[in-house]
Parts: sequence; C-alpha cells; structure tokens
Amino acid sequence: MGKTKLIIALDTPDLKTAAALLKKLKGLPLIYKVGSSLFTLAGPRAVDLVHECGGKVFLDLKFYDIPNTVRSAVESAERLGVYSVSLHLSGGARMLAAAASLKKRPLLWGITVLTSFDEEAFAGSGFVGGIEKNILRLAALGAENGADGIVCSPLEAAAVRNRFGKALKIITPGIRLVCGDDDQKRTLTPAGALSAGADMIVLGRPVLNAPDPVAIVREILGELDRAGVKS
Repeated sequence: MGKTKLIIALDTPDLKTAAALLKKLKGLPLIYKVGSSLFTLAGPRAVDLVHECGGKVFLDLKFYDIPNTVRSAVESAERLGVYSVSLHLSGGARMLAAAASLKKRPLLWGITVLTSFDEEAFAGSGFVGGIEKNILRLAALGAENGADGIVCSPLEAAAVRNRFGKALKIITPGIRLVCGDDDQKRTLTPAGALSAGADMIVLGRPVLNAPDPVAIVREILGELDRAGVKS
C-alpha cells in the first residue's frame, strides 16, 4: 500500500487557536483540513494561515451543486492554492466530470457516506442497500468521472481497496485513539485504518482536545511507522 499521511482537522473556534496549533505542529509531516466551520468564520485567511506555516490544505467544504457552480468553486479553490477539495459524489456524474475537466485543479476527494451514520440512521434517511453497498456504488461513480480519491470511514476502506485497488486514494475520517461513544459512529484506530487500506487518515478532536497536541501527533506518526509505513 502507498504512503499513509496524517491530516489534522483545524476545527478550531477561531483563527487565533488555529494559529497556535499550527505553530506547535510546524515542521511535522502533516496536511491540514480546513472545514466549513473555520472557513465560514475566516474565509480564505484560514487557508493562507496554513500556507504561511508551510502546510498543505485539504479544503473540506463538501461541494454539492449544479455542475457549473461546482466547477467554479473548484477553480476558486485552485486560485487559493489548496492541495485538495471535497465534493459529494452523490452530486452525480456531470457534476464530477465538470470539476475534473479543469486543466489546473486541486485533487478531488469524493464524499461517500458521512461517518456520523450507523446503519439504522442511514436507512432512516431513506437510503436503500446499506452503507457499504452505497459507498462502493458512489466510489465507482467517482472513479468513472475523475475523482482522485474517496472519503469513507475506515470500516469500509478494505472493501473499497479490494474493489478499486490503487485507482482511488482512500481518505478516512472517524479515527480515534481509543474507539468510544461520540457522534462518529464508524471508527477505528490509526493502525486499524492503515491495516484496512487507508492512504490518509484524518484526526481532529483527539489532537485538538489533547493537553499536548505535539505529543499526540508524534505518537500517531510513530504508530503508523510501526505499522509499516513511513509517514
């Protein structure tokens, strides 16, 4: 399997807190996820802040709209210099193809099923066929229309890897140092996600809420190394 990389979710309440965390983690081999909360508050300044600290940005705004609007949004993200963006694969083939057709663009990572869903809640939202079946269907849609990777929980990573091999990068949120009870329902540890086939893992609260974020990140990187991948 390819090199696994660690993505830190900058789900901080403000730019000051984000800047303090970036300063502490500067120099470590990380990608930073800027999501809807921080971007809504601070806009492109949040992206600039990561770049000023030498980091790459995964802009996780989960684009979902008509094809031309999503294409324009990805163009804007390219002008911001981000490494990757997320978009909902359920937006359909035309939307995905429109974004992928850009000559210059960030990597496109397709959202499958949010990790907050368990099977009961997923079925209750009107979906038919179960989580894994729908993730494989959406991953196929992404692979056929220019997505560079897909975002799924680590519990489905092995099935995606078995079906698509190296054709798609697999990015897994829902990572916990110890799997517990919170709004992330489909979780694994970093080593578990790696063993399941993840290329990149996303960590937020276990780092943000830690008394010593640097120690936690170094622990995770060490765990990935021990699992057989140099991060």
